[in-house]
Amino acid sequence: MKRWLVLIILGVSQFVMVLDSTVMNVSISTVAADLGTDIGGMQAAITFYALTMAAFMLTGGKLGDKWGRSTAFRIGSIVYGLGSLTTALAPNLPVLLLGWSLVEGLGAILVIPAIAALAAINYTGRDRVIAFSALGAITGFAAAAGPLIGGLMTTYASWRWVFVGEVIIMVLVLIVSGRIKDTPADRTLRIDVLSVVLSAAGMAILVFAVLQSKAWGWLVPLDPPEVAGVTIAPFGVSPVAYLIVIALLVLWWFVKRQQKLEREGRIPLLKVSMLRIPALRSGLTMFLAQYFAIAALFFVVPVYLQTILGYNALETGLKILPLSIGLIIFSIVGSRLSTVRSARNIARIGQFTLGLGLLLVFVAVQPDLTDLLFAAGMFVVGAGFGLLASQLGNVNMSAVAKEDTSEVGGLQGTFQNLGSSFGTAVVGSVFILLLTGGFGTAIQASTTLSDDVKAQVAEGTSGGAPIISQEQAEQAVLDAGGSPEVATEVAQTYADTQVQSLRQALFLVFALTLIAIVLARGLPSTIPVPAAAGTKDAAPSGQPGGT
Repeated sequence: MKRWLVLIILGVSQFVMVLDSTVMNVSISTVAADLGTDIGGMQAAITFYALTMAAFMLTGGKLGDKWGRSTAFRIGSIVYGLGSLTTALAPNLPVLLLGWSLVEGLGAILVIPAIAALAAINYTGRDRVIAFSALGAITGFAAAAGPLIGGLMTTYASWRWVFVGEVIIMVLVLIVSGRIKDTPADRTLRIDVLSVVLSAAGMAILVFAVLQSKAWGWLVPLDPPEVAGVTIAPFGVSPVAYLIVIALLVLWWFVKRQQKLEREGRIPLLKVSMLRIPALRSGLTMFLAQYFAIAALFFVVPVYLQTILGYNALETGLKILPLSIGLIIFSIVGSRLSTVRSARNIARIGQFTLGLGLLLVFVAVQPDLTDLLFAAGMFVVGAGFGLLASQLGNVNMSAVAKEDTSEVGGLQGTFQNLGSSFGTAVVGSVFILLLTGGFGTAIQASTTLSDDVKAQVAEGTSGGAPIISQEQAEQAVLDAGGSPEVATEVAQTYADTQVQSLRQALFLVFALTLIAIVLARGLPSTIPVPAAAGTKDAAPSGQPGGT
């Protein structure tokens, strides 16, 4: 037991980091009502939480090298605990954004890279492989358990108690963290401030642009912002397009800056040369694709179940439970398969399985839920996620030398959270754009509604259709002075369009998931041979070849 105490401490911390976002997703309607906001506000909070981590994860890894990983781990745990406490007490959306999206995110950027590095420092040989596999399994288990824990707490107590629990757990982690062995810190390490600014700014602008596309439009301006009465849409093009170009230029500058620092023998924020390693490059990009799909699903499904079908948080968690079961089972299956199948082969099977599950969920999402098909789809999604989770973390860590594990931990967290923020922002944006366009078209095509009603609906949805229930839509028309007959027709049209738009957004995720199968080509194609005692710490990363 003493031998695995460090792994238990790191595993508990990993569990809390992953649990956080899944709890918030399943409680999305309840939290929105509690804080006096809407689904759009919650989408922003979920996206900015992932964005904070994506933007500063590389910096967190470097701070771990400078301060010492165990010190960074403790400081991050304190910051994260303070953020959880602020979230638990949040009276409105701005305080939630501060406590959850910002402060917790800043704590996580210190904790997550430190977990990977400390696992590599405290375990060697076969024990290290076991440690990384266990951390991958814990990640999957937390993602699986989150919806059920969130559903139970939200339905029978309050979503706030989940964050109170996180505070208590992080206090306990701090108390026992002195047992973790660490290597000496590099106090002389200088972090390039320009690199920090460029990486954070580039990713922040990119995700902000995607998030705003639902209101401003991607290319053709829908409802662009106004400054001093002047509409900001230069040459008739949406500001989103300009922001994406600016973000890509800033990120290009960041990469060039890292290459320059590396050539000069200085310490870059990101060792770009590591990305030439095929296994690492494929592992990271598959991480991004995997979490894009999962984050998109975890945004769409609660909106469908809670807003359209009227399920509470517990019922939503129970509907997602088959995903949790599939994830846990196939994380174990994937670990066992790794002795007879290459990581490339297992990852391809996992990605295809994930896509198949998304297709089944897409078919099951109807005005009336097809329960058995939906449960089967969620189970298959979980199976695909579990197969991928069993491979990618160990592949990434095994692709580099021991001294680079902290940096890879930061990279892995960056790609994971970029995938999560893009998944929520892109799919949420596409859904709202489809809903706005489809609803407007359906209303204009009506032969029973008057021109005045059509004009009022067009004006009311000019900035994007809100994500509300059919009953709320009907009440909104009545409040605006519409007759019961008009309210019923408009609300029914809205509900039908909402389901159709959700299905179209899900199909987009399915298509992108299948396309992402090609990303696995750089993963190890050989089956690792178990290392004997005293051999190299890192598992072989494999050579190009067949599967």
